[in-house]
Amino acid sequence: MKLQFLGATGTVTGSRYLISDSKRRLLVDCGMYQGVKTLRRRNWAPFPVEPSSIDAVVLTHAHIDHTGYLPALVKHGFKGKIYCTTGTHELCKVLLPDAGFLQEEDAKYAFRKKFSKHPMPEPLFTQKDAWEALKHFESVHYHEPFEPTKGLEIKLTPAGHILGSSCVHVTHKDNGKTVIFSGDVGRQHDLIMRPPEPLERAHALVCESTYGDRRHEETDAEQELTDIITRTAGRGGIVLVPAFAVGRAQMLLYVIHKIMREGRIPKLPVFLNSPMAIKATEIFCRHHKEHKLDSAQCKIIDQNTTYVRTVDDSIELGAARYPCVIISASGMASGGRVLHHLKTLLPNERNSIVFAGFQAPGTRGDALVNGAESVKIHGEYWPVRADVFNLGSLSAHGDYEEILEWLGQGTLKPERVFVTHGEALASDLMRKRINERFGWETEVPELFDEVII
Repeated sequence: MKLQFLGATGTVTGSRYLISDSKRRLLVDCGMYQGVKTLRRRNWAPFPVEPSSIDAVVLTHAHIDHTGYLPALVKHGFKGKIYCTTGTHELCKVLLPDAGFLQEEDAKYAFRKKFSKHPMPEPLFTQKDAWEALKHFESVHYHEPFEPTKGLEIKLTPAGHILGSSCVHVTHKDNGKTVIFSGDVGRQHDLIMRPPEPLERAHALVCESTYGDRRHEETDAEQELTDIITRTAGRGGIVLVPAFAVGRAQMLLYVIHKIMREGRIPKLPVFLNSPMAIKATEIFCRHHKEHKLDSAQCKIIDQNTTYVRTVDDSIELGAARYPCVIISASGMASGGRVLHHLKTLLPNERNSIVFAGFQAPGTRGDALVNGAESVKIHGEYWPVRADVFNLGSLSAHGDYEEILEWLGQGTLKPERVFVTHGEALASDLMRKRINERFGWETEVPELFDEVII
């Protein structure tokens, strides 16, 4: 059994792993690259293996850096099935068509404004391509083994990152060896998600390292958000939260309505301006048995949030000049309606911009949280005069200590560990920490490395 690293090496995006032998090929995750231009260019390169030669795909979770290339994979010849949990399947019905729509819109906007170097900018894939890819999906349950291709048995266990997220256990039935892919690992004490399930014994582990070089700040995120909203509202400003549509948006809505009910912040209008995040919130509430919030708590979120569904309503909200809270995708300010809000709100010192999670190098979010004086949006530079914050303690990723705690909870004891899905320093420090804590042979692979399991 061979394992090849087709993405997420030296970076936190583009997760793609190939399991193969002489008879079969299985792809675990099929993510799109995000962040700096050199990474985004990889999305346009031919896929490293012929898509039609891949028998099946198994997904860890729905985020675009783990699923976003699927429409292109199908477009270029993949004909097999795509397996994932029910939660992931439902979220992908929202995320993938939305990603196609945004790419089509960005291509049209670039053409109108003439800021692309290409005379006729094209999207990587379209909404139609996304819906075509979704025809290949098949939902499976946690803990129930299945064979996506004969001879490879798969089991999914909860990873605690977002709704439907899972660790993928791949067992080669001929030799009995198992490889576990962590996907993105959730936190031990998340506000809304349950902790990741401890892992059973395996021969190899592929482990993420998004926060391999740091701990989350031990701060009271609720109090931080309370202070930011109170100060901003007091000076007549607007709080804009660029949030990942899946996971962070729901977490933020819960926290904001909680502190508002407790009288810790003024009663302000709360807007969710992202069709994708709105649909994700509705899915999140339907699947309340998979997380910590009960149906009553979900109802409070639903009844007290104004969902901004149409473009006209979004334009109207963009003209607002009264204190309010706006949550809008995307979480790294890389696209979507949040860009129009940023153009309006960044130049005014009364406003506050609050990020709530990891900001990949090269993204606008990364530039803003690191003190950029201006950022480029739609071909123009916009001054940054608003206050900018990053509530890292609200991240959906476990930090290195939380991941180490999780790895020590089960009966794992792998012969080899491969650290991926992190920036170079984060991955190397995670490698060192795993080796020192457990004595496991641990390495950081490079792009396209292939190993024998």
